[in-house]
Amino acid sequence: MREAELNDLDAVIAIARRGTFRAAALDLGMSTTALSNAIGKLEAGLGVRLFNRTTRSVSLTDAGRVFIEQVGPALQDVHGALEAVRSQQMIPSGTLRINAFATAARELLSPLVLEFLRRHPQVHVDLVTEGRLVDIVAEGFDLGVRAADLVPSDMIAVPLGRPQRYAVVGSPAYFAAHERPRLPPDLLVHPCIRVRLPNGALFRWQFEKDGQSAQIEVNGPITLDEASLARIAVLEGVGLGFFMEPDVRADIQAGRLVRVLDDWTPPRSGLCLYYSGRRNPSAAFRAFIGLARELGTKGGALGS
Repeated sequence: MREAELNDLDAVIAIARRGTFRAAALDLGMSTTALSNAIGKLEAGLGVRLFNRTTRSVSLTDAGRVFIEQVGPALQDVHGALEAVRSQQMIPSGTLRINAFATAARELLSPLVLEFLRRHPQVHVDLVTEGRLVDIVAEGFDLGVRAADLVPSDMIAVPLGRPQRYAVVGSPAYFAAHERPRLPPDLLVHPCIRVRLPNGALFRWQFEKDGQSAQIEVNGPITLDEASLARIAVLEGVGLGFFMEPDVRADIQAGRLVRVLDDWTPPRSGLCLYYSGRRNPSAAFRAFIGLARELGTKGGALGS
């Protein structure tokens, strides 16, 4: 099979998975026009339309659904065979796609990802951050990063450093005008930065101490869905914020933010790199897993 033909089949799968030509083109590293032309030529060769297209949406035709059902598994076998051949290479190369939530990506970028690129300059890392927990196999990722208790049971997990903690913080100016909360319910009289989860629900602040647990549904003047925006609001004195500790560790150490309720935020599950079992991992994949295990066993090289 010619590489061009295989790429056309990959393109069909990508469009079906992503739902738009634009998103699929970004995943494939090509222009939307080139992708559309490639699909048009494939459809012309097959004599059927695989997609119904409008200016607003793309959907599979009946023929397209049959095509995906029949070709999808076979295409995985073909890629598996090609990957088996490539796995024999001595020098890691190619692309690794990694899915992580934003806090984890920020914490791992320098000690793991950038160090890996320094060691293996022929590898390209495609790091995608999002809050929702995705099926990394179905979405075309090689690896995922999540808290240990969120890793699917059918995945292989590699621990990445120490357990994680939450932190409740406010600015010095805020606490100059407000009394510090001593217990989680005290937060109900404080303006707080509310956080919206990827599924649309509001996040409840979670606490635990001496076997007691509490979930507080805080109130406040603003609701945000990204930690970096919430951090700005807290630094500006708008209210209190609830963060993963790495997102505000430097601010606490520099005195820009003040931590409260520290004894109510014990360590939680640490981060894990995870992946599905594969028979013939590429040299790049093996090298990345090897580096993650190496750094993860150095007592703080990751997650510090």
